[in-house]
Amino acid sequence: MVLLGSLVGLACWPFNLMDRWQDQLLGHLPAFSNSGWSGPALALACLPILVVPLLLLLQRGPLARGAGSGIPQTMHAIEDPDQAPRLLGPLPTLQRLILWSLATVSLLPLGREGPVVQVGAAVAAGLKRRFPGLLDGLSPANLLAVSAGAGLAGGFNTPLLGVVFVVEEFVSSFSPALIWPALIISASAMGISSLGGQPEFAMGILNGEPMELYQMAWAVLIGIAGGLLGGVFARLLLAFTRRCLGLTRRYPLRLGLGIGVLLSGFLLLSGGSTGGDGELMMSHLLHDDALGGALGGSLGGVLLTTVLRVLGPVLALGLSIPGGLIDPAFGFGALLGHAIGSFGAEPQLGLALGMVAGLAGATQLPVMAVLFALRMAGDQQLLPGLVLASALAAFVSRLLVSQPVYHALAAITSPPSPPASERR
Repeated sequence: MVLLGSLVGLACWPFNLMDRWQDQLLGHLPAFSNSGWSGPALALACLPILVVPLLLLLQRGPLARGAGSGIPQTMHAIEDPDQAPRLLGPLPTLQRLILWSLATVSLLPLGREGPVVQVGAAVAAGLKRRFPGLLDGLSPANLLAVSAGAGLAGGFNTPLLGVVFVVEEFVSSFSPALIWPALIISASAMGISSLGGQPEFAMGILNGEPMELYQMAWAVLIGIAGGLLGGVFARLLLAFTRRCLGLTRRYPLRLGLGIGVLLSGFLLLSGGSTGGDGELMMSHLLHDDALGGALGGSLGGVLLTTVLRVLGPVLALGLSIPGGLIDPAFGFGALLGHAIGSFGAEPQLGLALGMVAGLAGATQLPVMAVLFALRMAGDQQLLPGLVLASALAAFVSRLLVSQPVYHALAAITSPPSPPASERR
């Protein structure tokens, strides 16, 4: 189990490295550099115009097996382990890494949980093919599930997040036979991945000690608002993904160019704060309480940036570009909570509650959202408010979207049956 987790953590290194490079590139844009638009910054903001059509062409042709987030493919392999060689083999895994890396360095508003979950499951699938007796105490489906969770642990440096994701999203059961291996494999993956420089708390630690009842009063308001926004995000993403399934194959250049222009426009309008996965933006809000750029200072600017940070991931993920929605949902939730909290002189508390509400609203995974918030901003004194905001957001979101977003995406993107040659 330790060896498996270590190999998963090692496989996550490229993703973590690319994520840090993305932050370095974003640092040149006005929202984060506190300077105006320079020539290199303008060139970076225009990258989506070139890269999005390229990604659609690659997904249609030589890198077709790497299209998609990675989580729906992993879900299909867990439900039917016989599909694992086709969905989690070396070729689709490498292709997904290439596509996601191109999207990441081009500042597309995508997270990384999809690819890291898939690569974790792919490591287990490859080892199981080579060593059929590997961890015989786990069924093939559970082995893929716990290794996929370990990929999340390796990508975000938190073993508990990986374990809870397995329970909440993949297997819907909480048994010692599953939890113990998941803990060991996820902890090993995190241990190896952290050697690459992943910080313990990605954005720092929130300051302040608000009383529990005060937290919970704010949590009710922000939890409901975040749940509504997260539910709207999930509905938009599902609708746009359905719409684009055929269009990306028929009109990759035209569609890619149109979406690329929109994403570049979002970057230019926001000073760059709508680019990337959102972690750098949240870090600036946490430490500086504001963003630079044209929209950074005013409340109206923050709200407009929030809208753009909802629409950007919808446009990118809806094209089946590999990526994730955890960080983007955290980002628009943080902006919303920061704006609401500013009305009561509590922008930092609002930011923390908004983060968890946005993520729980988008995914309907409240426990994972709480653990993720503690991992990202590391203040356990906010736990009462975080738990309430997360539960409320997930409940409100369920009123808008009947099925959790990852399961709905898996249903939309159900893989075609393999050719007869592959079945034989």
